[in-house]
Amino acid sequence: MYENVQPMTAARARQEASTIFLAKTFNWMAVGLGITGIVAFFTAYSGLAYTIIGTPLFIVLVFGELGLVFYLSARIEKLKAGTAKSLFVGYSVLNGLTLSVIFLAYTSASIAGTFFITAGMFGAMALYGLVTKKDLSGWGSFLFMGLVGIIIASVVNIFLKSSNMYWIISLIGVFVFTGLTAYDVQKIKRMGEEGIMAQGESAITKGSIMGALALYLDFINLFLMLLRFFGGSRD
Repeated sequence: MYENVQPMTAARARQEASTIFLAKTFNWMAVGLGITGIVAFFTAYSGLAYTIIGTPLFIVLVFGELGLVFYLSARIEKLKAGTAKSLFVGYSVLNGLTLSVIFLAYTSASIAGTFFITAGMFGAMALYGLVTKKDLSGWGSFLFMGLVGIIIASVVNIFLKSSNMYWIISLIGVFVFTGLTAYDVQKIKRMGEEGIMAQGESAITKGSIMGALALYLDFINLFLMLLRFFGGSRD
């Protein structure tokens, strides 16, 4: 009568480990979004945004962000946990500086409204990623191809300046980043279930930072795509 006690205990332990790891990851994501939001708001309303947009400084900041993301992704195993935290915070600050320009282009009310729409969509897809029994790992290559397609099309449209292509890219982007949200949440959940919590505090911190970065990027990009549809222009 006791033969199922051990499997149930092991399953519960995996579930609890996954829950703790997910909580750490979402906490770091929230920290990153909070930093970005505060920096963007004060940069815009202090007037500093006007010295960023349309200047070489904006390009420098964008390349700085890309460099931090690639460096974190490539070197996370060799970095100290404290360094990974600092780089994530630094990325959040840089992204806040560049995103401050949206306050110059859109009304505050439409930005706030779009944020809540994004939060709702993100939350729904995150919940799906948590509870679904379906293996979403097969989505990875498909979503990655969609992401590459968005990047290439966006670069091409810089020269074409096609409004139709702009809206198509935005719509595809919404689908890609909602899908990535569910995919990334399920992947993070499995990291917690598969033993990262037993690898020590440093591994847990670095793993949660990388998971937070993925979810942060999903949220920010989904927000920017939706802002194209729901953002009210200041003009």
